[in-house]
Amino acid sequence: MNVIVDLCVVPIGVGVSLSPYVAACEKVLSQAGLKIALHANGTDIEGEWDAVFAAVRRCHEVVHGMGAPRIFTTMKVGTRTDRIQSMEDKVKSVKGKLGEAQVEDI
Repeated sequence: MNVIVDLCVVPIGVGVSLSPYVAACEKVLSQAGLKIALHANGTDIEGEWDAVFAAVRRCHEVVHGMGAPRIFTTMKVGTRTDRIQSMEDKVKSVKGKLGEAQVEDI
């Protein structure tokens, strides 16, 4: 089953700067061959369910291996069975609707 996940991994007890840990997770996700899109508060991931969740687990293993004693992770998970829909399809759909809206409607 294909899944789209919005992932935010937050190591706790490592100081203020989290970018090295974020970069390590991005590398894990990229090496897993998943479609990813980094954004300001996390990463969108698209792929097969088992591959995505194996990569999330690997992110935790890597971040713990970097010295983080605790990790707090949030995920939003979306699946559908009626058709295949990519991350880009979802964004394009909303942008299309915004283009149709009248200025006074916004």
